[in-house]
Amino acid sequence: MIGNASGARKFLAEFWQKKPLLKRGALPQLAKSLDRKQMMALACRDDVESRLVIYSRKNWQVEHGPFGKRELGRLPARNWTLLVNGLEAVLPQARELQQQFSFIPYARHDDVMASYAVPGGSVGPHFDSYDVFLVQGAGTRRWQTSRQRNLDLVAGAPLKILRDFRPQRELTVHAGDVLYLPPRYAHHGVALDECITWSVGFRAPGRREIIERFLDFMRDRERVDAMYQDPDLKAQQHAGAIGKAMLEDVKATLASIRWTDADIERCLGEYLTEPRAGVVFNRARHITPRAFKKLLDDQGACLALPTRMLTSGNRIFINGESAAIPAGAANIVRQFADNRYVPAPLRAQATVLDLLYAWYCAGYIKSGLRP
Repeated sequence: MIGNASGARKFLAEFWQKKPLLKRGALPQLAKSLDRKQMMALACRDDVESRLVIYSRKNWQVEHGPFGKRELGRLPARNWTLLVNGLEAVLPQARELQQQFSFIPYARHDDVMASYAVPGGSVGPHFDSYDVFLVQGAGTRRWQTSRQRNLDLVAGAPLKILRDFRPQRELTVHAGDVLYLPPRYAHHGVALDECITWSVGFRAPGRREIIERFLDFMRDRERVDAMYQDPDLKAQQHAGAIGKAMLEDVKATLASIRWTDADIERCLGEYLTEPRAGVVFNRARHITPRAFKKLLDDQGACLALPTRMLTSGNRIFINGESAAIPAGAANIVRQFADNRYVPAPLRAQATVLDLLYAWYCAGYIKSGLRP
């Protein structure tokens, strides 16, 4: 989307988390990659997260899917938007769109959402706590943006609607245009005609979330769950007081907790590669390891759409699991993590084939270069 390596460096230095950027006609192929019929079908699936936002008489209404075809067919001609999240896990074109932004590490990627809107359709003036690329597919949308500091929300609204939105800039986007917005940048999009807008979001976990996750990780790693004991308990003058001996024992227990850089690395890698809620991996038909090797040599392999994969040092993280990279597997594993596929022939060692075969049986990877 940015173009070449120098364009990516320029974007990251001048715009990323700093100021908006509008790129006209950057992704023209998005104009016909998704249509109303496909959006409706996705919103009816129970393995896809969908919402319907209706604006009527100055009131916002939000309904959650899955929806029925008749229900969607009775919607009015104006002022509603259909949102579908996590499309990179079910649509190849959404995964390909996400890969357009691979100049930003996959560890920062979250999901791809698409919105289908009729004229007047909107989700109201709001802000996101994360970076977002808004990619216009079919149709036309008007965006108003503002760097305002007042981000107070309308109390009681079913959406995070800004109470006092004051636009500073207005622009109209067409098929293929891309608008980047940094975190907490207020914006309001309204469909001028029937349109589809893609949203490529980036995760930004808070400090509390990271701390809580790491504490959970350490708790699950603790193998000894000894109960508190006090065989030398003495009578206290005040029954309602916490005894000094008990306090000192608990202090010693907490002071004994230790972790390493490897623990932090593993926790982070498993956390960042956890599949989206509700994702189901389709297990491959059973084939022998020998037949699997021939399949890879003939066709290569790619990650299944829902699969999330990252590497760090000599460890591989895939769908919330982690393992040491087998000897001789570093190149193949990193190709998978960087490119989402490895071309044929693989010519992998036995230890590498064992790892890939286990992933194939679990539905994490597929043969061929496209999922």
